[in-house]
Amino acid sequence: MEQQFEQTTLAGGCFWCLEAVFQRVRGVHDVVSGYTGGHTDAPDYRQVCAGQTGHAEAVQLRYDPAVIDFDTLLDIFFTIHDPTTPNRQGNDVGTQYRSAIFWHTPGQQASAQAKAARVSEELGMPVVTQIVPAGIFHTAESEHQDYYNRHPNQPYCMAVAAPKVAKLKRHFAQQVQA
Repeated sequence: MEQQFEQTTLAGGCFWCLEAVFQRVRGVHDVVSGYTGGHTDAPDYRQVCAGQTGHAEAVQLRYDPAVIDFDTLLDIFFTIHDPTTPNRQGNDVGTQYRSAIFWHTPGQQASAQAKAARVSEELGMPVVTQIVPAGIFHTAESEHQDYYNRHPNQPYCMAVAAPKVAKLKRHFAQQVQA
C-alpha cells in the first residue's frame, strides 16, 4: 500500500529554525525551505531578507497523516514561535519573518482558524498569524536546505534554532523521531 502524504506550508521566522524543528517530527517525510506569499517571480535570499519581495521565509512539509495529523503539526508550530508579534521573531524583523499558515485544503484552513482562535484564547492575546491560501512556493537556494543539521555550531543556529529544537523535545517528546 502506497503512503498518502499531505502537504502544508508554514512561516514563523527564519526558515532554518522551522526546518530544524520539523525535520525531527515523526511522520514528517520531508521539509523544504523556501519563499512564499510575495509578488516577485524568482525571489532569492538576498532580496527576501531585504524585504523587497513580499515573500515570507517558509517551510513546506510533506507528512503522513496516518502518523501525525495537521492539528498536531499546528500545536508544534504555535509552540515553537511567537504568533503574537507581527512581522517579527526575536531579532528577525520584517514581513519576511511573519507568522503565517498557507493552507492547501479547506480542511487545513478550518483547522488553522480554529487552532489560532484557541491559542489566542489560551494566551489571552491576539494571534497575528496569517491564515491564507497556499500560492507558489519557491524553493530556497541549496545552501539554505538542511542548514541546521549542516551548521549546528553556527552562532545563529546555536542561539535561535537550537532552543526551538529543545522546546520541541520538551513539549512533544512522543512526536520526536528516534
